[in-house]
Amino acid sequence: MSLRRFILHRLLVSIPVLFGVSVITFGLVHLTPTDVVDLIIGLNPDVQPGQEEQLRRDLGFDRPVYVQYVDWLTDVLQGDFGEAYTFGPDAGPLIWGRLPETIALGLFGWVFALLIAIPTGIYAAAKKGKVADDASRFVALAGISIPNFWLGLMLIAIFAVRFDLWPVLNPQEPLLSRSMLWWLVLPGVTIGTAASANIMRIMRTSMAEELNREYVTAARAKGLPERTVLLKHVLRNSLISVVTVAAFLTANIIAGAVVVEVVFGWPGLGHLFVEAIYVREVNLIMGITLLTGLAIILANLLADIVYAILDPRIRDEY
Repeated sequence: MSLRRFILHRLLVSIPVLFGVSVITFGLVHLTPTDVVDLIIGLNPDVQPGQEEQLRRDLGFDRPVYVQYVDWLTDVLQGDFGEAYTFGPDAGPLIWGRLPETIALGLFGWVFALLIAIPTGIYAAAKKGKVADDASRFVALAGISIPNFWLGLMLIAIFAVRFDLWPVLNPQEPLLSRSMLWWLVLPGVTIGTAASANIMRIMRTSMAEELNREYVTAARAKGLPERTVLLKHVLRNSLISVVTVAAFLTANIIAGAVVVEVVFGWPGLGHLFVEAIYVREVNLIMGITLLTGLAIILANLLADIVYAILDPRIRDEY
């Protein structure tokens, strides 16, 4: 199968998955006891008791749930996430306005994770059984075990409060500015630490397995430098496992963004999601949840494409 057909096939498979995510998101939110009409009445004391039913009809809440779902999905596909009853007139501008902040934080976390994990994993595999290998596994285990919120608080206490090296809490700088990159360091390190530890473990294990294969022995017997054997022959095959795991870790980074953004006061979607839960803004909750599901699906799609590029045999399995 050609790469183009493989990508098209995976795109078509992703559509029903995204549809399922939208059904579950809408269904779960509407199973909660939150009544949007009660919320609106609570925010507008001028609404008379007799106007409640009229308001319910105007907003379409008197119609069957499946009709409400179709209307909601139709609006979402057109970029309209509905009204934000307590934050402003529309949920869409709020969501799109916070999205770049979350993307910047997630990208910083991923870059940090990959820059730390891949070289460390390669070095640990090359030094398997030695002190450096044991130290790397200890650090990886610690990185996986430490909760994001605790790590974030410790980084704030040490680098912002104790030594006053980094600014934290409620950055007011433009996102595309040099000073904002400074603000990204501590939350980015916090969100990328667990992913870095997981990728480092997978990288080490995968590299160690590849180093025991016959083609590596043959390459060494030809007199190739160890650096060439590691980086040219072993690294490519080892990256297949890393790419697969890295895609699944995207979900952890997105989920971790909620906690990290709250700890650092980062003005992203995670922070907005928590605020929306407090005031029961169902349109914001559904919109952010759907975008999160879409991000995870796209990450897995990208991983499959990279996987197919690294190992063309994968394309024939579909």
